[in-house]
Amino acid sequence: MKNILVTGAHGQLGQSLKKIAGEFPELNLLYTDYEELDITSGTALQQYFTDNQVDYCINCAAYTAVDKAESDEDKAYMLNFQGPLALAEVCTAHNAVLVQISTDYVFSGKQNVPYRESDEVDPQSVYGSSKMRGEAAVTGTDPKHIIVRTAWLYSEFAVNFAKRMKELMAERPELNVVFDQAGTPTYACDLAKVLLQMVQRVAEAPEQQFGGVYHYSNEGVTSWYDFAVAIKELTGATTVVNPITSDKYPTPAQRPAYSVFNKEKIRATFGITIPYWRDSLKECLSFL
Repeated sequence: MKNILVTGAHGQLGQSLKKIAGEFPELNLLYTDYEELDITSGTALQQYFTDNQVDYCINCAAYTAVDKAESDEDKAYMLNFQGPLALAEVCTAHNAVLVQISTDYVFSGKQNVPYRESDEVDPQSVYGSSKMRGEAAVTGTDPKHIIVRTAWLYSEFAVNFAKRMKELMAERPELNVVFDQAGTPTYACDLAKVLLQMVQRVAEAPEQQFGGVYHYSNEGVTSWYDFAVAIKELTGATTVVNPITSDKYPTPAQRPAYSVFNKEKIRATFGITIPYWRDSLKECLSFL
C-alpha cells in the first residue's frame, strides 16, 4: 500500500482524484488543502511527511486565477513557485516522488503544430511565468520528479468553463464566445485516472527512470466557441452562441492562441489510452 499525498484537494482535480480513487485500491490517498497543510511552509511539510510516511505527492494546489494573477503577482509566485519548491525539497529528503501539475500557459501559444515537452517555454502572463518557475524548481531539485502539463481543465467540480456555460445557457438567450483560440478540453477525471496510473507504474518499476515533463489533455482539437456549441448540443440548450475574436473579449492576462499538446511521450511511456474530448464532455455533463 503506497501513501499518496494530494494537495489542493478542494479544487476540481483534487475532487476528481477523490471520485475515482476507489478504482485504485492499492493506493492510499491522503487529502489536504491549505487549511490542513501549508505547502509553502517547509516546517509544516517536514512534520506531515514524517507523520504520514508519504511515498508520492500529487500537487494539485495552485494559484489558478489567471487574470487576477496579473495584479496579485506575489501570491501567484508564492503558490506556483515557492510551494512546488518546498514540496520538491521535502519529497527529495523523504525519498518520495513529486507529481507537479503544470499548464499550457508556459508556452507562448504562437506555434501552429502541437507542443512537445521539449519545445521552448515562453509564458506571456504572470500565471504562466509563475508555473514555469515552479516547473524549474521541481526539475532542479530532483530529476526523478514528474511534471504533467495539462490544458482547458473542466469537471463537475469547482468553477470551470463547462459548468459556467451550462449555467449561462439556462439563464441567457445569447452568448458570445471566442473562436480564435485553439486547444483541447481536458476532463479532470480522465487526468486523475492517468495520474494514478502513472504513480502505479512508477511504483511497479522503481528501477526505471520516469522523471521529467509529460503532456496530457484529451484527444482532438477545438476552439472555445466549438466547445460551447458542443455543450449546447449535448444539453439541449436553445441559447444562440456567437463566435467572436479575442480582441472583442479583452482580459488582463493574455491567453495562448494555440494550446494543442503532442501526447506521444505519455502514451508511449505509460501505455495509456486517451479519450476524445467530446466523449469525455458527454460523460461529465451527465453528472451535472
